[in-house]
Amino acid sequence: MTQTVGPPANIAGLLHRAATATPDAPAVCEGAAVLRNYRRLAERARAIGAALVGEYGLLPGDRVALAMRNTPYYPEILFGVWWAGLVATPMNARLHPKEFAQQIEDCGARLCVATDELAGSLREQGLGKTVLTGADDLARTAPREGSGPPASVRPDDPAWLFYTSGTTGHPKGATLTHRNVLAATESALTDIGPGLDAALLHLAPLSHAGGLFGLAAVARSRPQVFLRGGGVDARSLGESLRAFGPAVFFAVPTILRRLLDPALLPDELLGQVHHILYGGAPMYAEDLRQVIARFGPERLWQGYGQGESPATITHLRPGDHRGDDAEALGHRLGSVGRARTGVEVRVVDAAGREVPAGTSGEVVVRGETVMAGYWNNPEATAHTLRAGWLHTGDLGRFDADGFLTLVDRAKDLIIAGGSNIYPREVEEALLRHPAVAETAVVGAPDPEWGELPVAFVVLAPDRTATADELDRHCLAHIARFKRPRGFRFVAALPKNSYGKVLKTELRGLIARSPDAEHGRG
Repeated sequence: MTQTVGPPANIAGLLHRAATATPDAPAVCEGAAVLRNYRRLAERARAIGAALVGEYGLLPGDRVALAMRNTPYYPEILFGVWWAGLVATPMNARLHPKEFAQQIEDCGARLCVATDELAGSLREQGLGKTVLTGADDLARTAPREGSGPPASVRPDDPAWLFYTSGTTGHPKGATLTHRNVLAATESALTDIGPGLDAALLHLAPLSHAGGLFGLAAVARSRPQVFLRGGGVDARSLGESLRAFGPAVFFAVPTILRRLLDPALLPDELLGQVHHILYGGAPMYAEDLRQVIARFGPERLWQGYGQGESPATITHLRPGDHRGDDAEALGHRLGSVGRARTGVEVRVVDAAGREVPAGTSGEVVVRGETVMAGYWNNPEATAHTLRAGWLHTGDLGRFDADGFLTLVDRAKDLIIAGGSNIYPREVEEALLRHPAVAETAVVGAPDPEWGELPVAFVVLAPDRTATADELDRHCLAHIARFKRPRGFRFVAALPKNSYGKVLKTELRGLIARSPDAEHGRG
């Protein structure tokens, strides 16, 4: 049965309750310093909410876009948005300015809050009627004190627009209601349990799963700790772990693999790691065995989810990471675990019929965590939400014990270091170059990042282009992390009788001959 956080329905009620129950508990920290206790964090959220309404004239239901790296301002601004009854649209800080502008336009945001290093490039985009303000400016101009409880909202009012394009087309805003986000938070509290009874160290962007786990920290009145300088390096990591450890953190596999290096995380600090939550991309079984060997199975928890059911579909618990039967353990480590609290998970055939254990099909999900739909996109909503079930587009199979193994991902999605890269977006950027007649982008295995995009390019007649030239072209149109790390110039793309590019054959070419002409790193 799905458990839900009690009244009030507004997500900001989590902070309101924490400030009432544990006002002096540390809430927001940076480096080794406590910046806000829960009383002060709630005061700041109230004040920012008041400024959004009074100074910027926003009305309940208006969208506020957040173009922010991880910063101690993030929790008070995010909760300030909800306190005022507004809708938060957190965006990946690594996006290209044009991509920020596209998401801002799509959601109709009336205000964009940006950290300093992003504000300048966003101003150059014009942003139409959207008002742009810096996080520092908003914090300074907000009244010193706010008053009153969070705004009254209905459980099914939008709260968080999570932009994810699946595998094709422009990004779509998964509309997460207050009910959805509170249900996901309650599921995390139930399923991770004691693993969340520690300070939460933010190593991953708050615009994604890191921010959702931050809500669980608030529900437990735990500190949220930001690394000084924002980067994950030995000095900043060590400083925060010594001050606030044992700490829990969420990490994508790329970061988790880096933490195997004692130069980044010395052996003497392992005792300061309370729990590691990981997910966001596939984890190679051999890498996971190394992680288990270093940190121990009792510290590890894996989550599988999508923006459409935020970080909440299945999980591998600490006990699932250990066992005397090597074959059974290897099978579990290759899976994404069992269904989470509050959701039903099935594997179905093309007609939507549930298939037996051991049979592959599409993974579908039902529960209060599942989005209300895509923002202003009824066609995509109707395709993805059918008969009450979220169709993930992922192919998987259950075993007899209820463990789900993913056998393929939705179409051609590339996941590099926990970040989604959608081939069509990259292909469309490449096709803007006058020398490119056709192109297809596929993922190539990479030991550090999991996958990296490689572009197969057919040049137009009598035109030339180099890998470096195409790399620079991509950097002008899409985020750096999305552009191909290798280019292969071919005479033609393999296609079937309907003219569809056979990307399976392209992946086969990479497997047989991994070398490619690379752009700059």
